[in-house]
Amino acid sequence: MFLSIDVGNSNMVFGFYDPEQDRWTHQLRLPTRGDMVLTWLEKNIRLYMLENDLKASQVKAVGISCVVPVITKPLIKFVEAFFDKPVHLVHVKSQSQIRVNTKNPTEIGTDLLANAEAAFQIYQGPCIIVDFGTALTFSVINKKGELLGVNIVPGLETAIKSLFMHTAKLPEVKLELPSSAIGKDTVHAIQAGILYGFAGLVRGMLSSIRAEIPLEFKVIATGGLSAILTQLKEEFDVIDKELTLNGIKLIAEKNFKNNKA
Repeated sequence: MFLSIDVGNSNMVFGFYDPEQDRWTHQLRLPTRGDMVLTWLEKNIRLYMLENDLKASQVKAVGISCVVPVITKPLIKFVEAFFDKPVHLVHVKSQSQIRVNTKNPTEIGTDLLANAEAAFQIYQGPCIIVDFGTALTFSVINKKGELLGVNIVPGLETAIKSLFMHTAKLPEVKLELPSSAIGKDTVHAIQAGILYGFAGLVRGMLSSIRAEIPLEFKVIATGGLSAILTQLKEEFDVIDKELTLNGIKLIAEKNFKNNKA
């Protein structure tokens, strides 16, 4: 098995890939904790693996993408000790098929690098990756495999929480798409404003990118909330929730192979 660990600002995902079944058979999602208590992490992983009949010895290699610097070192230390297998931390200098063509390549999140690697290898050709995470990002890759740039806006949950935290009377609501774009009560009004508003934002951003770069882009949606905006289905060629896990795996395996050569 290969283990991909994707650490985002809100959640960390442990994905177990079984080469015999050619798929991600198990995924453990935990909240990202800035104080990273290793005993807490070990307890959760041990319990999950026990419940799913998984053994540490089944994992042959590990790839990690982490966009929270404060927990990167303790996480690597824990993973190396727990699985006793080689670990590759994805970074901008990792060997991959993607070349970052921006002013400051080191600013690009490693999750976005993983997304770009998987999208370019799996779907071939120019693409726009729309990642619905803590932030909503749009990554643009041309036909040469160059990551041309990224657009970033607050994500769906971030927008909802911002309204709740910074207004006196607005409640925190569930991310459920209402049947009407016109709010009839406070909850409906927030849901319609955020979800229909974000749908318009996504369409507008895709239109602006295409107007600036006239290529036949394949549009790939990913992230935990990628399927919630059902009215956007026609905008996406693919919804691939495992894109980041695949990218981490592809980059790590390439680096393991080349380091042995």
